[in-house]
Amino acid sequence: MKKEILYLKIAGIIEKQILNGTLRLGEKIPSIRTVQKVYNVSINTVRQAFLELESKSLIESVPKSGYFVSKASQRKFSLPSVIILDSLQKEKHPEDLFHKTFASSENTDITHFSLGLPEKTLLPIAKLNKSVAAVMRSLANGGVTYESVQGNLNFRRTVARWAFMLEGKITEDDVIATSGAMNGMFTCLMAVTKPGDKIAVESPAYFGILKMISAMGLEAVEIPSDPVTGLDLDALKKVLPTISACCFVVNFNNPMGTLMPDDNKKELVRMLTERDIPLIENDIFRNVYYGLERPKPCKAFDEAGIVMLVNSVSKTLAPGYRVGWIIPGKYKDKIIQQKLIQTISTPALYQETISHFLENGRYDHHLHTFRKTVHSNCLKLLQGIEDYFPDNTKVSQPAGGFMLWVELDKKIDTVQLFDIAIRQNISFAPGRMFTQYNQYNNCMRLNFAMNWNEKINADLKTLGQIVKDAY
Repeated sequence: MKKEILYLKIAGIIEKQILNGTLRLGEKIPSIRTVQKVYNVSINTVRQAFLELESKSLIESVPKSGYFVSKASQRKFSLPSVIILDSLQKEKHPEDLFHKTFASSENTDITHFSLGLPEKTLLPIAKLNKSVAAVMRSLANGGVTYESVQGNLNFRRTVARWAFMLEGKITEDDVIATSGAMNGMFTCLMAVTKPGDKIAVESPAYFGILKMISAMGLEAVEIPSDPVTGLDLDALKKVLPTISACCFVVNFNNPMGTLMPDDNKKELVRMLTERDIPLIENDIFRNVYYGLERPKPCKAFDEAGIVMLVNSVSKTLAPGYRVGWIIPGKYKDKIIQQKLIQTISTPALYQETISHFLENGRYDHHLHTFRKTVHSNCLKLLQGIEDYFPDNTKVSQPAGGFMLWVELDKKIDTVQLFDIAIRQNISFAPGRMFTQYNQYNNCMRLNFAMNWNEKINADLKTLGQIVKDAY
């Protein structure tokens, strides 16, 4: 086994012992030399494993004493509530709240816990620029002509090779280029629905998909989600006879970061295949996993072609490039027809740039660093919430992604808290944005894909005090 993989395996074993309580808070973990002998590896390999655990705030070094399980690793929060939707009345989506939340997105004086994007300091901008320069020297016609409707051939081949390791038998003919994931979701919905159709989504759900469904004359049907395992399949089963299509994020959804178990994914695909209901799977966060292995998508269990897998590099690499793709299953012809109507083609330059970046192994290297950073930030955010927020605060426990869902006391209105926080240059996403119903009013979504520093920690402390003052 390669050294770089072996140290992650050792780190993963120790991490599991910490998280399941085998190694407890303050307990000394086996020494570097002991671990070296147990696994018959080099001292440097064990040191790398320990550095990996330190980066996640799971262990800490005490001079002349060794390594100990850190306080951060033993933190326990109550999980957010699962909302029962049957008795709730639908309300108009709060357009003014969207404007208010994102009107200041360009203001660098504000700490943006609200945004659903990584801070630019976490992105490999210099290396991307090198790829752009290399592509510009070789791109036919300088990229000024139309590409094929399906997308740039080099890009599709590269995505297919990269996807082959993840999903199985994917070729360039199974990939359609898009202008980001939202464009991909829209194109899929246009291909398989008509106005008035009902679309199943998780609850809470990303507000962008709720707004899109409404704007298309469709009706979103919110399905309750468990804060750990995601979508409630029993609740979905009850409404399936009325559903025309589903839009789900099964791997680290936005806003809760839930991860659906593989058995549930298989059952979801089976249920939908039985009724020939298409699933639009937004796979945009799957590469931001905290464990040892990238989780499988529903597409991996799709034999009938009912799953349309939508992905992009917007959450991990280059939001402004607007490069994404669809693996369309049996709906390929309908999706290509919709793309022809909407955009004709996707710009070649940034497709080729992403292809170049992937082909040179730069994306995997970047993802490794990116995952370590956001996981460490997640632990710091959880620590801050424990230190600064009221004791009855409930928090999601994401296994990937970079969103945290926070539930406060029922008497708290996070829209009102936002108005107070923004005056102190702190922004977050109020929970009411993530539903069509009058619910989640005491919740907020916090983004932690940022360069964590003293100012961010101080602003988190201020936000905690604002919450306490509202009690």
